[in-house]
Amino acid sequence: MKLNTFLFLATTLVMAASCGTKPKQSENLAPNVHKVTTEEVIQSSNYTYLRVKEDGKESWIAIARQEVMVGQTYYFEPSIEMANFTSKELKRTFPTILFVAKFSNAPIIAAEKFAISDPPKGKQAAVPREGLKISPAVNGITIGDLYAKKDLYGGKTVKIKGEVVKFNAQIMGKNWFHIQDGTKNNEDFDLTVTSAAEVKVGDIVTIEGVVELKKDFGAGYSYDVIVEEAKLVP
Repeated sequence: MKLNTFLFLATTLVMAASCGTKPKQSENLAPNVHKVTTEEVIQSSNYTYLRVKEDGKESWIAIARQEVMVGQTYYFEPSIEMANFTSKELKRTFPTILFVAKFSNAPIIAAEKFAISDPPKGKQAAVPREGLKISPAVNGITIGDLYAKKDLYGGKTVKIKGEVVKFNAQIMGKNWFHIQDGTKNNEDFDLTVTSAAEVKVGDIVTIEGVVELKKDFGAGYSYDVIVEEAKLVP
């Protein structure tokens, strides 16, 4: 083979490889965004479990239940990572899995990332429920009281009545929901609660649990005030 013919073929192969592999940077992806291809999809009642591949490495992620196609490209921002997570419904333990809140079939680009303000750590993304006015539980306190005197209530068991405004099932082995009662302290009006109990958005519930301050679960999930291991009480 002549030298100039060899050089022409080598150059052509390099150009073809470059065109076939599009670097992430050229898509202007937001920081920490992962671009993956789905290898396996498992559906459950509330979640879709995905085995994905990125740069030749496979991993598992979980998203809110939705239709996902095997072999397609998707984008996500990592959220909470769990080790040895067991899905009771699937009767399966994942050595490690990421619970993902932001998942898309379109690139999550930097412009989009910074055009929308993310809620500060430990702050609610919800808005106050207009006209909401719920009387405190017997021997209970209000959400406004809790935030106003959080240092006093830290580590103690409290009883609070409120309306469920958001619910997420079985993340890190527990249910997460937010309640409001119409009270607030400065800009704090929304309380995050973890519990084994299942509730629905719109339910009026009375919870009893332990107040934790400055709780950090990692992956950007930290709370100035959270009520943990709450039970529903009359």
